[in-house]
Amino acid sequence: MEQHKKGSESIQDMVIGMSDGLTVPFALAAGLSGAVASSGIILTAGVAEIIAGSIAMGLGGYLAGTAQVNHYNAELKREYFEVDEFPEKEKQEVRDVFKDYGLSEKLQNEIAEEMSKDKDKWVQFMMRFELDLNTPDPKRPIKSGATIATAYIVGGAIPMLPYVFFEDSVTGLKFSALLTLIALFVFGIFKSKVTGQPVFTGALKVMFIGALAATAAYSIAKMMGV
Repeated sequence: MEQHKKGSESIQDMVIGMSDGLTVPFALAAGLSGAVASSGIILTAGVAEIIAGSIAMGLGGYLAGTAQVNHYNAELKREYFEVDEFPEKEKQEVRDVFKDYGLSEKLQNEIAEEMSKDKDKWVQFMMRFELDLNTPDPKRPIKSGATIATAYIVGGAIPMLPYVFFEDSVTGLKFSALLTLIALFVFGIFKSKVTGQPVFTGALKVMFIGALAATAAYSIAKMMGV
């Protein structure tokens, strides 16, 4: 169960990083393609955005993971204090948990008394069933930040790749759009399976959002006549 939880968290981080990595640099490149003719300028700006974006996203993942660990530790400390200072109140909370499961009052009392003999297990029970908190992986912040940042870089490299081979920005944009839309559709399939959404409609939705962002950026650049 714990392995499944950790795996789910890693997949969630990868989805977050890849989703933004595919969409943001693609929209940036499309917008610049409507303003400049040189693929070199677009490639330079795109690489800079990918580096900055991966750092920002990775740092966000790290801070979120750190906040989760700190919150758990604070609640754990509070639970230890409460079982020491208010044992009868905490026993009643144990009884209330099993009351909700339909156990008899006799069993509720027996379980509460038996559990109170082991403070560590008692606290862990309260953390899980009263507060709905699982023990976080202490390495979670670093893993989360690294996964999100790496996925962002991988996703961002896809729309920028054609600009390496074509000097004309419009030609680069055409191939970038084709390659990115395919990648968005494939990623949408994966994301839909992970989140339990209808696969085909979920993939189309992801592809449409990416295309819409790029079209808007390109159109704005053209209208401004940059």
